[in-house]
Amino acid sequence: MKILVIADEESRSLWDFWDKSKTDGIDLILSCGDLNAEYLSFLATMANVDVLYVHGNHDDSYLKKAPKGCICVDDKIINYNGIRIFGLGGSIRYGNGYFQYTEKEMKHRIRKRRLSLIKNRGFDILLTHSPARNLNDMEDYAHRGFECFNTLIEKYQPKFFIHGHVHQNYGNFTHTQKFGETTVVNAFEKYIIEI
Repeated sequence: MKILVIADEESRSLWDFWDKSKTDGIDLILSCGDLNAEYLSFLATMANVDVLYVHGNHDDSYLKKAPKGCICVDDKIINYNGIRIFGLGGSIRYGNGYFQYTEKEMKHRIRKRRLSLIKNRGFDILLTHSPARNLNDMEDYAHRGFECFNTLIEKYQPKFFIHGHVHQNYGNFTHTQKFGETTVVNAFEKYIIEI
């Protein structure tokens, strides 16, 4: 399965200079948040594939106008054509945004999925907005990652951990790295994975 992962910055090549050939062979689009709802709706329509998303810390506008034709997977483990995807959007709490959480609140969200984790025997993709602590995160509080994501990755060893939140505007980030057996993907703007 070929998956387009996106986050934080709308790709001008996909939105402003659309060409169907740019998404030929793409089976699914995963959004890690902080993208214009109209952009996600556009991709769902033009690429004619499912778009699954989690909320970013700047996605409060989705509460009034969610992306049309897209599926929110926040706080869910879904099976998409045999691929188990666990969605946990939002960032560390640094202000009053709706999609911001303390470490304790994020741990609570994960605990609430315990039965689902057992039933599904884990997951293949952890889809988040925020990175994990000391894994693509930054030292300023707003861009600090969640320690509980490290625990999840170490325990379930998914094939992919896909996140956004930190992108080229903040430093020289690469799209991929390894954490044990898991490929960590920083989905800023766009990147393609295969599973």
